[in-house]
Amino acid sequence: MAEDPRAAGVHALSRFFVNDGTLGDTLLKVSQLACDVAPADMAGITMLVGGKARTGVFTDPEAPEIDEAQYKSGKGPCLDAFRHQETYRIDSTAAEQRWPELAAMAAAHGIIATLSLPLVARDVSLGALNLYSRNRIFDDQASDRASVFAEQAAIVLANTQVYWDAQQLSENLTQAMDSRSTIDYAIGILLANGATTPDDAFQILVRASQRENRKLRDIAREMVEHAAERQPSGDEVPSD
Repeated sequence: MAEDPRAAGVHALSRFFVNDGTLGDTLLKVSQLACDVAPADMAGITMLVGGKARTGVFTDPEAPEIDEAQYKSGKGPCLDAFRHQETYRIDSTAAEQRWPELAAMAAAHGIIATLSLPLVARDVSLGALNLYSRNRIFDDQASDRASVFAEQAAIVLANTQVYWDAQQLSENLTQAMDSRSTIDYAIGILLANGATTPDDAFQILVRASQRENRKLRDIAREMVEHAAERQPSGDEVPSD
């Protein structure tokens, strides 16, 4: 009995968890697993990097070199998969007429066939999964397996993005709370040294930040650290 493509995708994607690494780690793992599912000799993921379509993750350094031809021309199966949420297949790079620039570059790298699949979650295009083969075409069965895998991979990537966005938000909130605490300590130090009100003490920090062209929290942290250094050790008796 032929292997169920959905089972193949589930098995591959079940080998790792969202929090096993960064978003980049997850993208790379998806690319590597896709090579096993199709199968393919190399894979890359087209995504927006700095507002431009680029091969952000790849299993072989030749993949982005091949893709550069379509990024320069603005035409290629990877870009079309990303734009139109459709799957595109090249069965012969030597005979391909739709995307001549990409086909010529792929052939120059020994690639005879390609398969580009959209990565879509919640009707939003996340990118395109690009597979390359040196010695076999991607037949209908391989294309079906890869399509199911890409559907599931897109969900994994969307969940990973949500996870890391939440992690980043948590880290930012923690940093903000730490900064607020440090600033409050610095304000207390300034009040103990002559500032008349908390607002006056805060304005002193603001002026120091502007004068030294440094972040206010860094000014406050330095002030707190210097105050701590001036504190007597536990073995010392403070003078009257």
